Amino acid sequence: MTATNVDIAELAELLIARSNDRRLVAAVAGAPGSGKSTLAEKLVAEIETRRPGMAAILPMDGYHYDDVLLEEMGRRAHKGAPDTFDVGGYRHMLQRLRADDEAAVAVPVFDRAIEIARAGSRLILREARIIVTEGNYLLLRDPPWSGLRPLFDVTVFIDVPEEELRRRLAARWHGYGMHPSAIRAKLEENDLPNGRRVIAESIEPDFRIEA
Repeated sequence: MTATNVDIAELAELLIARSNDRRLVAAVAGAPGSGKSTLAEKLVAEIETRRPGMAAILPMDGYHYDDVLLEEMGRRAHKGAPDTFDVGGYRHMLQRLRADDEAAVAVPVFDRAIEIARAGSRLILREARIIVTEGNYLLLRDPPWSGLRPLFDVTVFIDVPEEELRRRLAARWHGYGMHPSAIRAKLEENDLPNGRRVIAESIEPDFRIEA
């Protein structure tokens, strides 16, 4: 089935209509630099204008392996690749949120300024009936990522051309003070190969958004 193209306002209305007071999980996927975090924030804000307190964000990036562990694994230079995340921990958090039997759930959030995930950095309250979760690999066909799909009620993919991804990612790392040669290496050896995999190996979503 071919995905339907939507804008943020249309997606917000659709999620509200589908929630019916049960907790609904919407997965937003896309390549590095596609604007997943920004789109998730805008989507939640759009929902909040209609139903205050109804939506919350669970970022996949909170489940990055720590740098110390990545060094031990020999994967520090490839941080952000599919095998550098605690997919099982992320899956359990989704299951916990879907169980909907706690007044509040603390979730980890990735702090990009220090490139480290902070445990228990955000509370998701029971009032949040729509959970918007965002990350690069949510729709990958291969395990362990493919095991997440039963936990998603709605799937969304952000479409961005590779040259625009390159521009955004270069600007991101420049903003964090990275040397131009290090930026080039990070783009060509890590970010863009990961992005190509996301685009080529993700399942067809329910909806697509151009950003």
